[in-house]
Amino acid sequence: MIIILFIIMILLVMALVTGCIVYDFRQFRQSGLIRKISEKNKCLSCALSSVPFVLITICAFFFGIISAIIILLHLTVFLMMCNLILYGTKKLVKKSFTKTASVVSAIILTTVYMSIGWYNAHNVIETAYTFETEKQLSENSLRIVQIADSHLGVTLDGKSFSHHLQNIHKKSPDIIVITGDFVDDNSNKADMIKACQALGNLQTRYGVYFTFGNHDKGYFENSHNFTEDELRQELLKNNVKILEDEAALIDDSFYLVGRQDKSEKKRKSIDELISGLDKSKYIVVLDHQPNDYDNEAKTEVDLVLSGHTHGGHIFPAGVIGLITGANDKVYGTEKINKTDFVVTSGISGWEIPFKTGAISEYVVIDVKCN
Repeated sequence: MIIILFIIMILLVMALVTGCIVYDFRQFRQSGLIRKISEKNKCLSCALSSVPFVLITICAFFFGIISAIIILLHLTVFLMMCNLILYGTKKLVKKSFTKTASVVSAIILTTVYMSIGWYNAHNVIETAYTFETEKQLSENSLRIVQIADSHLGVTLDGKSFSHHLQNIHKKSPDIIVITGDFVDDNSNKADMIKACQALGNLQTRYGVYFTFGNHDKGYFENSHNFTEDELRQELLKNNVKILEDEAALIDDSFYLVGRQDKSEKKRKSIDELISGLDKSKYIVVLDHQPNDYDNEAKTEVDLVLSGHTHGGHIFPAGVIGLITGANDKVYGTEKINKTDFVVTSGISGWEIPFKTGAISEYVVIDVKCN
């Protein structure tokens, strides 16, 4: 069934890309400048009409085929928008315009928009949240730094990830949590090892904790040059504690509950995980995918930290995720009953080195006792 759905999806994408190519090519051919050239030299006209697709092919070479498709889709959407504006302007001023302005404007808009997306993906910022609790904590406060969705190899390699950890270390976190998708199918072993070593060099009160996301174990066999066991070994070697459907009592002060990813068939329910815990202590849940809010809120755990959505990544992916019910929340904070929820847009993103619908971030969370 999964294979059939995958084939259907590929066919739909191919049909969409073909439609975009045909539409864009016709729009370029109909622009005033190229129409004039076509009257004298049809071959030259055809070649000029194909320039955008040559550029997109170049983008595929540098950024990957998926990124090239994203750029093509944006070019098509901007062309349609510019054509609508051109049509409305003609009706308003009763004057005829060529499509050259529409084509040039679409190219400029696509370039600017994707450049902003490139900056958003590569520029990592700090986002801070503060929550209050009536429960007791050591030192009456707790500083958590959350990192998610590094997807090593997309916008971050081992070296750049280490650089960001140096900035994070300056925030003096009590504990650092990695809420999934540390690596993915395109990550390489050298970057993975360097990133794990950087985590091992951090000096915090309670250490570094890790939960798996849907990409960490790899979707395809031999997709990267290290195994799941090698990832585990490197994390453990560098004193990173892995939580898989289990809870850890830290400093007799608070619990850290790490859930298996939703994609795991044998994942425990949140009720099973917190059964037997001392509910008078502060409970933090690490759950990569933000889509079990109702059940987590019913248990009245104190804080749930998630990633996975990349904050929407490429607009309107985040909106679609909410409409379809794939995610309970795409970005930011929410409070349901007594539970605070946080969804980070992640320090990077999957496959596409652009973020047109979000930023790249790490999250600093201060929990303070009333």
